[in-house]
Amino acid sequence: MPTLGAIADDFTGATDLATMLVARGFRTVVAVGPEAVASPGPDATDPWQGTDAVVVALKSRTAPVAEAVDTSLRALRALRAIGCRRIYFKYCSTFDSTPRGNIGPVTDALLAETGERRTVVVPSFPATGRTVHGSRLFVHGEPLDESPMRHHPLTPMLDSRVDRLLRPQTRHPVARLGLDTVREGAAALRAALDDTALAGALTVVDAVDDADLRTIAAATSDFGLVTGAAGLALGLDGPHPDEARAAPASRPGDPGVVLAGSASAATRAQVAHALRRLPHRRLDLA
Repeated sequence: MPTLGAIADDFTGATDLATMLVARGFRTVVAVGPEAVASPGPDATDPWQGTDAVVVALKSRTAPVAEAVDTSLRALRALRAIGCRRIYFKYCSTFDSTPRGNIGPVTDALLAETGERRTVVVPSFPATGRTVHGSRLFVHGEPLDESPMRHHPLTPMLDSRVDRLLRPQTRHPVARLGLDTVREGAAALRAALDDTALAGALTVVDAVDDADLRTIAAATSDFGLVTGAAGLALGLDGPHPDEARAAPASRPGDPGVVLAGSASAATRAQVAHALRRLPHRRLDLA
């Protein structure tokens, strides 16, 4: 029975997180939408038997706030119904959001539903060039608001300070813990998180490498809700470390297809690269 449930605000983010969890020894399933997660009936075979983690893929990143909150809560309830007791809210490592949300409102709703009073905010994913230092988010060394994300058509990111981006979105206080505290180790970081000054807060925690993420994961191992990019999963220890591995690739000669639906600068560059090398077709969505 799975004990870790994750709610991802888009499909590619769900697969990113699932890949990281598999690499950490979690037997992981991605379910598309809350409806795909159901408790078995009294006479049915448990479809989640042998599964350690379930990641629910939503399309809530740029949905209206009320819709994003509703689908996230339905995903949470479905995950708890199949036994998940720890919840991971996964959003993009570039903190894609508008001044209204949806990261803050969804986090608030998940805290209220789970009865948790506080959580951490960890968008760092050093393997993809996303780091947080001084609560400032960097993309391959550039501040977020100077990166191509400042021109995003749906969520233009015009500030690199994660705490400032989050404050207008949440009812909770927003706090910061810097790299110096993280580098003191898990016990020191946990003591800082337990400080009464951070009671009820969403705490943005710095991380610039994988060791920092492992420290944060260790310090929050009993938090009922954590939030972050897929990188935070690097610090989690799955129940099957002997099975920890990279996600399987296709065998040589197997058929394959690449679908690209993003208009980000990185995706446009990848598409341009592929067009020079692979057979291709533009799909008419209508």
